[in-house]
Amino acid sequence: MPNVAVVIPVRDRAAMVVEAIASVLAQTYRDLGVVVVDDGSADGSAESAETALARAAVPARVVRLPARDAPTPPGPPRQPTPVVAAPPAAVCPAPRGVAAARNAGAAVFDARWLAFLDSDDLWLPAKLERQIAWLAERPRYRLAQTEERWLDGGRHRNPRAWHRKEEQLLLRSFERCLVSPSAVVLSRELFAEHRGFDEAFAVCEDYELWLRITARERVGLVPERLVVKRGGHPGQLSRSTWGLDRWRVAALAKFLATVPLADAERAAAIAVARGKCAVLASGAERRGKRDEAERYRRLADAFATLVEVLPAALVDLPPVATAALRDGGGDQPEPACAETPRDA
Repeated sequence: MPNVAVVIPVRDRAAMVVEAIASVLAQTYRDLGVVVVDDGSADGSAESAETALARAAVPARVVRLPARDAPTPPGPPRQPTPVVAAPPAAVCPAPRGVAAARNAGAAVFDARWLAFLDSDDLWLPAKLERQIAWLAERPRYRLAQTEERWLDGGRHRNPRAWHRKEEQLLLRSFERCLVSPSAVVLSRELFAEHRGFDEAFAVCEDYELWLRITARERVGLVPERLVVKRGGHPGQLSRSTWGLDRWRVAALAKFLATVPLADAERAAAIAVARGKCAVLASGAERRGKRDEAERYRRLADAFATLVEVLPAALVDLPPVATAALRDGGGDQPEPACAETPRDA
């Protein structure tokens, strides 16, 4: 089995995923395996990935996620079972989401380390070699990320000051995601302990996982720009999804209900959650949705006192938030990597 499993989730990015795969196959570190997980693409992304991997000199798989059998119920769904056989060409499965795709990909190889690469991003050739060497010299670390180069619509852009990376990220991570999936390598053991990505989150699933992890772990930093983040294209999930802060509030609700925190950490998380609720309420007011605005204000008050929240207060948030504040977060599915690894 490879030492590092590289997981690339994709949906409808046939050209970009080929470029992402090429950047993985160009790595100077060779003890790796590549898994591309197609989440119901209609543009031939899976076939493009198969062609790109056909002559790979490292273990490689293309996994197609099955469609959901029924609409997603409130709370986390069951873990998907990855398959390799392609569905009929006329069938385009409903997407399960990037969290499910990453979890399924993590199950394919029983590698010690996991590395994720978004299908619209690229790695520089030395990326994995630098990270694995860094981690080998610091055995107490179980994850590390690198710096990034940002491209927005093909033009270079410098990361903002608030995206500064450091080892102790928890307090700054409440406001925004400071760990990039494409830049991180983490141990399979750590991923399993935290039960992988929460599939109840359609977006901000990375923000939610990194909150849980950074509450307990230092995030190592290789201070080199070894990842190219490509934004500004039509398929960028963060730009095509409305109301990302709704999901961040849901993540904070779950986090506060399930993770033991010091008083200062708890107060900081509550303050950020209340601030995001205020922004959402203001936006609803501008759109003339007074009932929605009132619900966000009530939710902000609930965060302030952490009293039981009526379901009506959360009607505009993802269902996982209701469960988190009502009953302590509910059950979360076991990650695929905790099961018997799949390599066929």
